[in-house]
Amino acid sequence: MPNGNISRRALLGSATAAAFLAALPKAGARPKEWKPRLGILGKYTEANVDFALQEGFNNMILSAGAGVQGLDTTKLTDEEIGRVKNHLSSKAMHVSALQVSGNHIAADPADRERENSNFVKTIELAGKLGVPYIGTQSGKDASKTFAAQVDEIVRVYHEKYFAACEEYKVRILWEPWQGGPNIATSPVGFEALFNAFKDSPYVGLQYDPSHLLWQMMDPIQTAKDFVDKIYDVHLKDTQIHWDIVRRGGIVPVDQARWWQFRIPGMGSINWPEFFGVLQSVGYEGAMSIEHEDDLYGALDNPGPDFSEPYKVGFRMAKRYLNQYVPV
Repeated sequence: MPNGNISRRALLGSATAAAFLAALPKAGARPKEWKPRLGILGKYTEANVDFALQEGFNNMILSAGAGVQGLDTTKLTDEEIGRVKNHLSSKAMHVSALQVSGNHIAADPADRERENSNFVKTIELAGKLGVPYIGTQSGKDASKTFAAQVDEIVRVYHEKYFAACEEYKVRILWEPWQGGPNIATSPVGFEALFNAFKDSPYVGLQYDPSHLLWQMMDPIQTAKDFVDKIYDVHLKDTQIHWDIVRRGGIVPVDQARWWQFRIPGMGSINWPEFFGVLQSVGYEGAMSIEHEDDLYGALDNPGPDFSEPYKVGFRMAKRYLNQYVPV
């Protein structure tokens, strides 16, 4: 007998399958080359922009926020913002997102007010620069239940952010970073938040498959299930050290390092499958390398300009990615 209790996951799966089939080229149709933007994430400096262009990248995600070198939202004047915008325009450098860390529902009232106020400034900065997205965390208050946190996130975003999002034409995207003030780190978190926000045009995902992988989730299936919510992408890999996991588990003796972030192609993510998911639904947004690979200078990049070892990591990543993402 057919099961009348069809799960949302099953419905998502069927909807995604239908989207994939609909996206496939019809017989006789001329195939279109897939050419999303390929970029890098980093601090804004003229030298970093020049490096990105010289290496053949056509997008950047720029770090921003309180105290951030280059785009410090507590100090930037409109005149300085204008100079940044003119420089990016003169170089024809597209910026898909500003990257901002912060806790939007911090438990301490003073901390929350400061975070909310600064994030509104970041929305304004994005709008003035013509940047459509802000990558951030959802917010988290571990003293509350998961459901209560979802409710609080929805309330705060509606009260504090969405008027500015509407005015400046900016969408807030969650990166599934488990290490930050974030409950948007898994399919469970995504589903709860998107259901609570209903059809809001002001929230979405900045998808980073590396964060799903080290949490032992499936980044490919998750991308399929939420592909309609992906507006920006981080390209970062995760290497699992299975020799350590098999002998010591995920809480090994002496806190042995059982996983680490790598540049794309040096970890365990199946990139052809991941790009296949995005290509099948016609994703043409930006995909930017988030370089946190210790083997290529991630621990020795004081900045704000990229160090020479750090630049090598971007070059190595691009060499691998160009077989799938032509620029």
